[in-house]
Amino acid sequence: MATMEGVPSGPPENVTAIMNETVIIILWREPRAPLNGVLKGYKVSYQTKDQPELVVDVGLTNDMTRRSADNLTIRVSSYTVSGDGPWSDPIIATFTNYDSKSPEAVTASPLFSWHWWYVMLVVAVAVFGAIVGAIFLARVRKKETQYGEAFEPTVEQGELVVRYRVRKSYSRRTTEATLNRLGISDDLKEKLRDVMVDRHKLTLGKTLGEGEFGSVMEGQLNQDDYILKVAVKTMKIAICTRTEMEDFLSEAVCMKEFDHPNVMRLIGVCLQNTENEGYPSPVVILPFMKHGDLHSFLLYSRLGDAPLYLPTQMLVKFMTDIASGMEYLSSKNFIHRDLAARNCMLNENMNVCVADFGLSKKIYNGDYYRQGRIAKMPVKWIAIESLADRVYTTKSDVWSFGVSMWEIATRGQTPYPGVENSEIYDYLRQGNRLKQPPDCLDGL
Repeated sequence: MATMEGVPSGPPENVTAIMNETVIIILWREPRAPLNGVLKGYKVSYQTKDQPELVVDVGLTNDMTRRSADNLTIRVSSYTVSGDGPWSDPIIATFTNYDSKSPEAVTASPLFSWHWWYVMLVVAVAVFGAIVGAIFLARVRKKETQYGEAFEPTVEQGELVVRYRVRKSYSRRTTEATLNRLGISDDLKEKLRDVMVDRHKLTLGKTLGEGEFGSVMEGQLNQDDYILKVAVKTMKIAICTRTEMEDFLSEAVCMKEFDHPNVMRLIGVCLQNTENEGYPSPVVILPFMKHGDLHSFLLYSRLGDAPLYLPTQMLVKFMTDIASGMEYLSSKNFIHRDLAARNCMLNENMNVCVADFGLSKKIYNGDYYRQGRIAKMPVKWIAIESLADRVYTTKSDVWSFGVSMWEIATRGQTPYPGVENSEIYDYLRQGNRLKQPPDCLDGL
């Protein structure tokens, strides 16, 4: 006795729209619910306020690309030979929710949900707290000035007197004295003077990442008329040498010359006193990058708890962003020397910024830089001539760019799998190169 097929019990999962000013890419996953038969394909429904609903049969593919449109309502269903399964919850893509220059993703959620009542309750509590806080701050502000505290006026010998106590001075002389305590070169001190930021304007938040010699934290920088969300690089001053501190600050002042959308820029540098009153600890303030470093983003898109499909168009955009940033650095006579996906950052608009200039060098004479002191180098990203002679040019950065492209195409795999760092030079000398990834287009 044959069993009749049925329709899918549930809708496709994880419906996502990636949108920019020209196209919208709609992505989804196979339903988790029973298919009750053999999956034959998917149907995508979309409509705008001014146009009727259109339903397109896209077959067994898990994505669809079409021209962008404002206020686009999207649903997806799957079907078997017996008919269509239920539609996914609609998602609405609007230009007001997206930066028109770069893709942004939105995932499906019900138009109406009991979760909204919890959201409204939280918002109401937050508003009430903000009002109470504002009243408290207003009272405190009456007694305070920018640099000190004014007490209530009193009358002494028939005259009105206001007592004032200075809290702290932020004069340039204080900054100069703090810089002198660092023991760095006069040339570096001169460059730092232009980028110094008052430490009291910076509020540190949660730690985003931590390494052997320092950490990166979330922060807020209080500007004159707004608060800017920033990333803050700090040093573990107790275990760092004077040379490492100078390298850390040199990387920061190197960034102050950059002005390009695909190159990390410097917001400022400040110094904070340590508990043991030794050397002040340098703090570098950078733009906040919502999606972190590109390598981690690629890796999690492939291996994370909720893997995300990245279309080829987006991967190519990552590559062109890096190429644009590196072209700018080359025009400024800068050699990066450490270009890799881990040293590229991804902002909220999915734009890539080349970062981490700890090994970069500016060429003043000629077109090459010869490494003097021995330093830890990322050998799998270094050009063969640089491995042999420790000579770096903008063309050796091009080699590193090729390795970075391979990282992007493989969604974060390690270059030269199975080859040890100590074997790389001989491996390349024998004519071996990176292999074409399985799903990479021949043209790419």
